[in-house]
Amino acid sequence: MTTINDLDRKTLVHPFAHLADHDAGNTPSRVIKKGKGIRIYDTDGIELIDAFSGLYCVNIGYGNEAVADAIAEQARELAYYHAYAGHGSEPSIKLSDEILKWYGPGMARVFYGLSGSDANETQAKIVWYYNNVLGRPAKKKIISRLRGYHGATVISGSMTGLPFYHTAFDMPCGPILHTTNPHYYFEAEDGMTEAEFSKKCARDLEEMILREGPDTVAAFIGEPMLGTGGIITPPENYWAEIQAVLNKYDILLIADEVVCGFGRTGENFGSHLYGMKPDLITIAKGLTSAYLPLSGSIVGDKVWDVLKQGSEKYGPFSHGYTYTAHPLCAAAGLANLKVLKDNNIVANAKDTGAYFNSELRKAFSQHPLVGEVRGQGMLGALEFVQDRSQKQRFDAALKVGAQVSAATLKRGIIARAMPHGDILGFAPPLITTKEDVDHIIKTVAEAVNEVTDTLTAQGVKLA
Repeated sequence: MTTINDLDRKTLVHPFAHLADHDAGNTPSRVIKKGKGIRIYDTDGIELIDAFSGLYCVNIGYGNEAVADAIAEQARELAYYHAYAGHGSEPSIKLSDEILKWYGPGMARVFYGLSGSDANETQAKIVWYYNNVLGRPAKKKIISRLRGYHGATVISGSMTGLPFYHTAFDMPCGPILHTTNPHYYFEAEDGMTEAEFSKKCARDLEEMILREGPDTVAAFIGEPMLGTGGIITPPENYWAEIQAVLNKYDILLIADEVVCGFGRTGENFGSHLYGMKPDLITIAKGLTSAYLPLSGSIVGDKVWDVLKQGSEKYGPFSHGYTYTAHPLCAAAGLANLKVLKDNNIVANAKDTGAYFNSELRKAFSQHPLVGEVRGQGMLGALEFVQDRSQKQRFDAALKVGAQVSAATLKRGIIARAMPHGDILGFAPPLITTKEDVDHIIKTVAEAVNEVTDTLTAQGVKLA
């Protein structure tokens, strides 16, 4: 008899899986059957607390009836129509208005896609179009950061500053550059304060701009907090220092809010929390809480004015997708934002997120396996090191982060072994309670202690 797991191996290509091992049945296979609240259940009946919200995205939790009903109602009325040449649907129009209200002054329009990757691809095209309209054909380079994550398509994947996304795919390509990773713990020089390190990051950026020529650099893209690169909070004054350099050389700021947007940091947007003044904003994940795929490129006033001028020069704005502003996805987004608002979920993310990060630090800041505890709102991470005093990393072959993640999973909690270093990441749904937090941290502590004992038994010396 063919099981659903057998069928999975025979038919589906999984992202970030060892294809040969999965095909041969040498790697685990889990088929998720259902979800409710912060819990998911697989086809074997195993219950797991999802402390990573899928991939940072199920902000309102699983099984929300209001969003499911809105999707069903819209499917019956109008499942699809395109948005080309002035066509629209009520959900996409109303959602655009709601998004602009969520952000506040400075933003003018929303362009829709289906993923954060394609939204950042759109941002690159907007930046290039913007400078062509202004008669600056050489001003096209986009600066990202090492360990930044902006997607996996050709240009958004090139913006991503994680080398394993590039290996074997002929990337990075295009006019993409990468500047300093703003991780104070590992990147700052000895004795340097956070504020001094932020100034260094800004100097590094300015030196890159001057080397390349300011007339060739068009934009800087950054997550308010780095997500997949390690859930890294910016050092003190970082965004103010970076913004000053960008303003000096007339360089657009793209805020990648795919992870941080719609409450995850405890504010509507990470840009609000850190005082960023973006010209373009990328949204996805929390826009629909992943109930349906939807992303957006929010266009600021300054850029929108230039895009309108482009119509006189180039005619129609010739960019879009079959599913741009899909009414079913927009209906999911509208319902999701209503749930967030009606249930004060962003306020819960701020309050419970502060508690989560406080308890995380209390439990692990002095643990012999943990070098750094960091986070903000409903985002957190533990960085594991072999020698705390020297900030010495473990031998990568030990896969300490993956060991802790597996030990946590064995105890019924999903936390993510981050792909760049020995890091355990957390991004629980924004509906998580303080009681849930207590259970998660207690369970993770057991897992960390188990791995610590295992390493010690193997003769790995911790200091």
